[in-house]
Amino acid sequence: MSGTAKLQELFSTAGVSGRPELYKVTGEDAVRSALDQQATGFTVYIHVPFCRVRCGYCDFNTYVNGFGAGADRESYHDSACKELALAAKFLGENKLVPPPASSVYFGGGTPTMLSVKALGVILEEVARTWGIKPGAEISTEANPDTITDQVAQDLAASGFTRVSLGMQSAVPQVLATLERTHCPENLPQAVAALRRAGIAVSLDLIYGTPGESLTDWEASLRAALDLEVDHISAYSLVVEPGTKMHALVERGKLPPVDPDSQAEKYQLADTLLSAAGFEWYEISNWARRLDAEKLPSRNIPDATFLANASRHNLAYWRDWNWWGIGPGAHSHFGQVRWWNRKHPRGYAGSVAAGDLPVQDGEVVTAASRELERIMLGLRTASGVKHLTPEEGTRLSRLVEMGYLQPEAADQGQALLTLRGRLMADYVTGELLGW
Repeated sequence: MSGTAKLQELFSTAGVSGRPELYKVTGEDAVRSALDQQATGFTVYIHVPFCRVRCGYCDFNTYVNGFGAGADRESYHDSACKELALAAKFLGENKLVPPPASSVYFGGGTPTMLSVKALGVILEEVARTWGIKPGAEISTEANPDTITDQVAQDLAASGFTRVSLGMQSAVPQVLATLERTHCPENLPQAVAALRRAGIAVSLDLIYGTPGESLTDWEASLRAALDLEVDHISAYSLVVEPGTKMHALVERGKLPPVDPDSQAEKYQLADTLLSAAGFEWYEISNWARRLDAEKLPSRNIPDATFLANASRHNLAYWRDWNWWGIGPGAHSHFGQVRWWNRKHPRGYAGSVAAGDLPVQDGEVVTAASRELERIMLGLRTASGVKHLTPEEGTRLSRLVEMGYLQPEAADQGQALLTLRGRLMADYVTGELLGW
């Protein structure tokens, strides 16, 4: 079965075709619309699968080599544009015309391994295909070593508004263990270049690297804060099977990740970032605070309204619709989830033949959607505001355990405490009665 036929079968099974209500903004997002006129239900993700080197901890769908026409750095943008055209055709045939994209996010890999011109060509095709809302968030990930003043100026001229830099750590031996190739000294230069171009800056950090001390982690946090960026993401290292790092841990060449140490590092991150004027809006993400008077009127301020929060991140946590372009990219419409062929050569071959590069997909069941509603909601500073009667009866015990904020629970909401953020999966299971 072709990829297009496979996706059509999923849409037909789920009854997605011809349902414009899939794009309506409701509930909490309707409140956000009053503050952020870009709030809609549709975003676009572009996967760029190329890196200069493959880091030992990475299990993402990335490659250091090209694989011929449409599957190498020089011509990959042609394949991405072809998929965009096929996607628009498919949605049109299903009588689904999404609103202009609220955000476009280029991830990878290292998207800036492509020329800015190539990135701009893809972005222009997104605009032609679905439109991009005025003032939309246009982001790309980047390695600090790929950002120069010229690159920053070219990104801004192409329409990019935000860059997420892969800092990971400020400590050379930690970077070496992670097999990161950039020099810590290059990071301030990259941030300054992006600032001069008028681009918002986010930093990605990783904590829990084998051999990383609490002092090392604090040094990285303070170095990040010294750069006065708009947004910081801090992710706990997960040593995935199949990676080089996993093999080294299995052979005893590296110590295993210590979950207690990771918890301590997370708490330190929240303490230092909060003191510096950042607020968490998703378990791994902090943004600079928005003035209190600009928040919607409510007893419990919602940190997801932060001006510097990533709108694209929030699209995932709020269960919006998105189309993922590129090898291995995932997409979501209504109850339908699907993912593309992973290898760039197979992906490029599909789109060149006029076929959507869909590998497989699923129609999400009602039980799975409820699980995701609780799990995703708990991860954010919005919490879960609409619980079933059965779920509501379980709030008091979780408050007593210190995992949920009592003020929110009194209003029938589930909002994690700092301690609860460390136990989010457990709290999800408890609320669902597992």
